[in-house]
Amino acid sequence: MMTDVVESSDGLAQHDDPAEADPTGADPTGAAAARTGTGDTAAAERIVAIRERIDEIDRTLIALWQERAALSQEVGVTRMASGGTRLVLSREREILERFRRELGADGTQLALLLLRAGRGPL
Repeated sequence: MMTDVVESSDGLAQHDDPAEADPTGADPTGAAAARTGTGDTAAAERIVAIRERIDEIDRTLIALWQERAALSQEVGVTRMASGGTRLVLSREREILERFRRELGADGTQLALLLLRAGRGPL
């Protein structure tokens, strides 16, 4: 259950469901504005739609992250089982460079997180 914090005359009040604030369905408390950052109905609807797409992208990113980590772990297990090394630093540098080139400094940080997810901490 989501709890909204809205401003009232005596400070902050919490409403577990914005619809409960007014049985007519009106939003006198500004709960919609609190969720979207705007009181403009059209803008609020657009923000909700954009956020739905962001949530879809997040779900996809999480699934891909998990798949990538599993595949990377499988590579490591296969390499070590065949007598290879735990890490191939040239491969890690290649990945870091690709992410840095495409995404800048934040890309380097993202790549470091991806690498750690696949091989564990050093």
